[in-house]
Amino acid sequence: MLKRLFSCIDNTSLGGDDTKERIEALCHSSVSMQDTIKGINHVAAVCVYPIFVRQAVQLLSGSGIHVASVAGAFPSGQSPIKVKLSEIQYALDEGADEIDMVLSRGVFLEGDYDKVRNEVASVKQLCKEKTLKVILETGELKTPENIYKASMLAMEGGADFIKTSTGKISVGATPEAAKTMLHAIADFSKNTGKKVGFKAAGGISEPEEALGYMKMAEEILGEEYTTNQKFRIGASRLTNKVFQILTL
Repeated sequence: MLKRLFSCIDNTSLGGDDTKERIEALCHSSVSMQDTIKGINHVAAVCVYPIFVRQAVQLLSGSGIHVASVAGAFPSGQSPIKVKLSEIQYALDEGADEIDMVLSRGVFLEGDYDKVRNEVASVKQLCKEKTLKVILETGELKTPENIYKASMLAMEGGADFIKTSTGKISVGATPEAAKTMLHAIADFSKNTGKKVGFKAAGGISEPEEALGYMKMAEEILGEEYTTNQKFRIGASRLTNKVFQILTL
């Protein structure tokens, strides 16, 4: 199962001090790991800021590794929708395969659910066939009721994945929040027939912890949620730790 987990990682660098050199190293290591161990798939994607998308696309060309980008006023979401769409369009124009947007938690907590849903729908319309992951930032939503409702709104708006956290606040991914989101995915699938993916991110650095999320997803949603088509882990430190275990 660890090999499957490795292939579900979005290898991530989202530091305010990111440089071209750091992104080059991230992309190089993501490719070289696959070449080192026979019989393992590459990581699912690298995840970078929009300004580094073009570089990552060039460095990963032919590798099969997708380029994901956080865009749309990450991590707060506190910008007008026109500004969010402009940044997302920039990332897409630079070659991003996947967009990780943030839900407008402030708008959600004000109770303007239609606006939240419509923002997601506007982004999905822009992304078209490209994968859209919607970050709920569950640590700011706090209650299971809020997390469930936000999950539903994101999926109704067209999210291909719902994601726990940005990794930029003190509370990242938690098993409790993940369980609520996974049950929301199950209910949404039952009601609509659409199977939305799940991504855990925010403070996940140990292989056992990451495997726990994968096993939870499998138990609630089935075996297809152990592949990168429906399951992702967003991490920076985790990738090397899993790789080291696989090379033992």
